[in-house]
Amino acid sequence: MTVRRGAVKKHRYVAFLRAINVGGRVVKMAALKTIFESLKLAEVETFIASGNVIFMSGAEPARLEPLIEGGLQRALGYPVLTFLRTPEQIAAVAEHDPFGPLPPGGRMYVGFLRERPSRSASRKVDALTTPTDAFALLGRELYWMCATPSLESIISGTILEKVLGQAVTLRNANTVRRLAAKYPCT
Repeated sequence: MTVRRGAVKKHRYVAFLRAINVGGRVVKMAALKTIFESLKLAEVETFIASGNVIFMSGAEPARLEPLIEGGLQRALGYPVLTFLRTPEQIAAVAEHDPFGPLPPGGRMYVGFLRERPSRSASRKVDALTTPTDAFALLGRELYWMCATPSLESIISGTILEKVLGQAVTLRNANTVRRLAAKYPCT
């Protein structure tokens, strides 16, 4: 007697890749798509040229993040940290508004983290608040309101990583909202 196994249920994921198309590390989106497909990930799409890749897989994030990072390291020759979220998680991030209306010219960024920051790290992030920069942490996301263009702020991704004690990849909140709209929860 043979036991027939059911098909593995696939889930949609959004991969936020750190340091893609910044700092001289230019990668064409078609190349990223090919790398993800070579890892046997399905229905691969890219979303704007800042390292956002959407795909389907039956595997869990804890297995997928190192798989993707290894594939990117082999293909590109340098490490690319990967932060996975589901459409449900993206929708929650897109809906969260910790600051209310932004000041004229202000922007909100979302920092994706691997782990929830410690209380100590949370206090250190709060201490970074200035008249032009405000922060809010919720789960594995850091929200940053910057009242000036981010390049004019004294805050940077490097500073945030040092204070948090872990890697972070930042996206404009508008990008996150567009992703939530394009890939709604099913």
